[in-house]
Amino acid sequence: MPNNKVQNPSTQVPTTPEMNDRDFINDCLTTEKYLTNAYSVALHEMSHQALYQDVSKIFNETEQCQRDLFNLMFKKGWYGFEAESGQKLQQTYQQFSQYQTQQFPNQGTMQ
Repeated sequence: MPNNKVQNPSTQVPTTPEMNDRDFINDCLTTEKYLTNAYSVALHEMSHQALYQDVSKIFNETEQCQRDLFNLMFKKGWYGFEAESGQKLQQTYQQFSQYQTQQFPNQGTMQ
């Protein structure tokens, strides 16, 4: 079976009980993911426009920080993915398209 892992070579970190760079960055990334999710929920339920604008700016900064941390972890080989075959992607696309057609049969038509 071919290796479908998409990942950079891993940067070595000390294997001691103390937290290392990977642990700290992973903790920060997890926190940023949590904050981004929480801000998103808050924005969906916010009615005050000025407050919405302020929180929206904070959300965007938090989301960018999350992306930067993810990119750093991926660059250092601490974050990887399993690659999916083109056939599997096409199959998933077709399933979604069929579902979409069933759920929204009048899509693209004006009434």
